[in-house]
Amino acid sequence: MRIASPGHAVFALTIIGLGILGLIQGNFTPTWSGVPKGMPGREALACLCALISLATGISLFWQRAAVLAARVLLISLLVWLLLFKVSRIFLDPPAVVTWWACGDTAVMAAGAWVLYAWFAGDWDRQRLSFATGDRGLRIASILYGLGLIPFGIAHFTYLKQTAPLVPGWLPWPVAWAYFTGGALVVAGVAIVIGVCARLAATLSALEMGLFTLLVWVPIVVAGQATAFQWSEFVNSWALTAAAWMVADSYRGMPWLANVRARTDPRTSGR
Repeated sequence: MRIASPGHAVFALTIIGLGILGLIQGNFTPTWSGVPKGMPGREALACLCALISLATGISLFWQRAAVLAARVLLISLLVWLLLFKVSRIFLDPPAVVTWWACGDTAVMAAGAWVLYAWFAGDWDRQRLSFATGDRGLRIASILYGLGLIPFGIAHFTYLKQTAPLVPGWLPWPVAWAYFTGGALVVAGVAIVIGVCARLAATLSALEMGLFTLLVWVPIVVAGQATAFQWSEFVNSWALTAAAWMVADSYRGMPWLANVRARTDPRTSGR
């Protein structure tokens, strides 16, 4: 068994959970959303996505299979991002929800990319050197940062939907909606340009984790969650796991540094 970091364990378990959930429901989980309802072979594609999630999630724990699993998961998510998310931007460029959907898949792909950059063997480093090591981690970080920006913007454009989600025991819900949205945008920009990137990645992961814990968990535990709310809970959990994975990639780097330090689990004692 190979566990490179706590984020690795949580991310892999989350991917396994998505696979199991997809097989039980016989439908796409939030991570694999975006397929048109009238598309031929839609049910078979949903099953394939669930199997990819389950197989790669399990394999991420095993040393001999981890690099292949990370590669397959990363390629699958990137293809999904291009086919079912980015393509929709051309149909309605101003729609924030379209960019938000791209951000979802981009964040998940970033988590998979960190693991691929970490676990890449000689074959990968020789033939796909741009995607491994420090360069791979940097690309993963940029992808993650770009994914955060539409999340934050959505807090402003969907203020009427966001503010009511703030827990009732917190005052000034509108202010919290603005603050959390702005924080995600600032974190995304900071990670993309590499300024205080470790701090930004960690705080953004913490924000998503708190959003999952304080907003969606109480709704689910109350036993009255709608199908949409269950979907949002699963999606929020998955994004938190991916964000944790990206934050883990900055281990060993000073919190306020502006240049990424190498964080390879094979050389960092993990």
